[in-house]
Amino acid sequence: QVQLVESGGGLVQPGGSLRLSCAASGIIFSSYAMGWYRQAPGKQRELVAVVSSGGSTNYADSVKGRFTISRDNAKNMVYLQMNSVKPEDTAVYYCNAERKGSLSINYWGQGTQVTVSS
Repeated sequence: QVQLVESGGGLVQPGGSLRLSCAASGIIFSSYAMGWYRQAPGKQRELVAVVSSGGSTNYADSVKGRFTISRDNAKNMVYLQMNSVKPEDTAVYYCNAERKGSLSINYWGQGTQVTVSS
């Protein structure tokens, strides 16, 4: 079965750093675009960053210059390096795997809580 398991969330002070990890299994990892989404209370889930199967990246304007997404196809892992975090970054962060085509396939992890607070 397909599993996406996030880890690395927790409490961090403003200006600090955190690295989130997502371990994928049950999929041909290299054929999927991998992304990080987040959802705060009262807000819709939003795209934070995505890395394509070819390695190209895109970021939400709110995190550009602070967050970096990367993938390791040999380990079936995707990471989100979060630097200079702000209280506005507080949310549940979800790992996503998507394969586009005539038959679109999309998978989600359970999420990991990130809280930025002093």
